[in-house]
Amino acid sequence: MAADTDTLFHRITDYAHRADPYPLYAELREEGVVRQEDGSYLVGTYHEIEALLHDPRISSDRRKRTVPDEAAVAEEGLSPAFIGLDDPEHHRLRNLTMRSFGPPHTPDRIAGMHDDITRIVKDLIGNFADKERIDVVDDFAYPLPVTVICRLLGVPLEDEPRFRRWSDAIVAGIDPTPGEDPEARSRAAAEARKTMGLYLGDLADKRRSHPSDDMLSAFVSDSSDGQLTPLEIMTTSVLLLIAGHETTVNLITNGILTLLRHPDQLARLRSEPALMPRAVEELLRYEPPVQMLPQRTPLADVEVAGVTIPKGAPLILMLASGNRDPRRFHDPDRFDPTRDDNQHLGFGSGIHSCFGAPLARLEAQIALNELIQHLDDPRLVEDPPPYRRSPVLRGPRHLLVERGRAGA
Repeated sequence: MAADTDTLFHRITDYAHRADPYPLYAELREEGVVRQEDGSYLVGTYHEIEALLHDPRISSDRRKRTVPDEAAVAEEGLSPAFIGLDDPEHHRLRNLTMRSFGPPHTPDRIAGMHDDITRIVKDLIGNFADKERIDVVDDFAYPLPVTVICRLLGVPLEDEPRFRRWSDAIVAGIDPTPGEDPEARSRAAAEARKTMGLYLGDLADKRRSHPSDDMLSAFVSDSSDGQLTPLEIMTTSVLLLIAGHETTVNLITNGILTLLRHPDQLARLRSEPALMPRAVEELLRYEPPVQMLPQRTPLADVEVAGVTIPKGAPLILMLASGNRDPRRFHDPDRFDPTRDDNQHLGFGSGIHSCFGAPLARLEAQIALNELIQHLDDPRLVEDPPPYRRSPVLRGPRHLLVERGRAGA
């Protein structure tokens, strides 16, 4: 039954629990569906989350809420990216974007980046080859996906300090932590979205006369029916630039942290690199970079596990909790790179499943395989490491690792 346990969500989002929220997720699963005092609902069990992600009565458009919503107010006048829209508009924009990213129009875009990503990874490793102490985030996990998404979109890498500030503000704007001035965060995020959108729109305009082999050029040169409008190019590019690196940074960093905590599995992956694709899937289940989806809204009264969630109520789907649900996964708190039947929620599910999942998988597989071969006698300097503030996109802010000697 529903319970007024707002303190549970306070504890989940409390930074004090960022390093290990999983005992709180176990509490959430025991409660079933949890109603908070502000009228929002939490769902943390696998089968219920999976069903809701495929339910056409569940909207991704937070403007459909019937309760006051600071983020929606702050974004008035801004066009949502397709991740925050429902079909048919979501379908139209996602398909137009996919034309320059994957099948059927550009089937080789991601696979064709394998060698380029490998070169970037080896260059980054070469930069710290003589160091006995590295920061996995600053030296490796952050610059890799930033470099890749900049090349993919056609964004100058030297502009990284500018869009890092905007990205930080936008990520803070989706933080649902109660009682931390959400209106101010939302307004700062909306302003950052506008500024980043104008910056990317200007880059796209320049591609009209000087096209290149990047996605911005493809957006402005697409002559087929249903071309993205200039405003849609801006909102879509903002989404791709942020999503293209924020989640992958955490996936790689969480991956190295997990492997260093499981030295037997690290040793096995060193000797069996072909196992890495399965290991990455297990990392997406065990330590997912996206912990929750905080922006869902029912379009009608919906019954979940015996609880009626009313139309227009904020609905928060706790993906990381569902990934540890013992009703779905055997021994869910054990990290097992050989796990079978691993249909995790790490990239969501349904029509809003992660657009960039193929690229994130490829980057993580190459990065982890290469890095573990070059970390001899690695040791965590601090465990747990300091974490980023966001409870939505969860991962270490820094991850210091010492090694016995320089890599080969």
